Amino acid sequence: MRIALWIAGLLLVLVVALALWVRLAPSDPARWHVDPATTADPTTPNFARVDRVVALPPAEVAARIAAMASAEGAVRLAGDDTHATWIARTRLMGYPDYVSLRLTPEGGGTRIQALSRSRFGQGDMGVNAARLARWLPQ
Repeated sequence: MRIALWIAGLLLVLVVALALWVRLAPSDPARWHVDPATTADPTTPNFARVDRVVALPPAEVAARIAAMASAEGAVRLAGDDTHATWIARTRLMGYPDYVSLRLTPEGGGTRIQALSRSRFGQGDMGVNAARLARWLPQ
């Protein structure tokens, strides 16, 4: 009985340590701040990509994206208004997702190129695509 309790306690400690690592793992801008216009798709299916033009000026698009990202608790990892990467975290476990955006003027509007991807796991249950749908103007 004592051995079973000891093993259960050890497993609990390992699960808590893994959860803390996922939550507190450092995010290296050199690795995660990428250009969505030139970066290849990740090898895992836990990402979403958008490339579209909207009839708004780049400054307005950047302000709207920043407001939505901040409202959801995302933090800018690197970049500026025209090329930025944000860290958004999942609600339950706080897993980091990275959202890289490139805004360029095009024909009186703005071309938005975005890549949202999860750092951990193999699937995202549509979270990255839903985030881009919320953050980006139509």
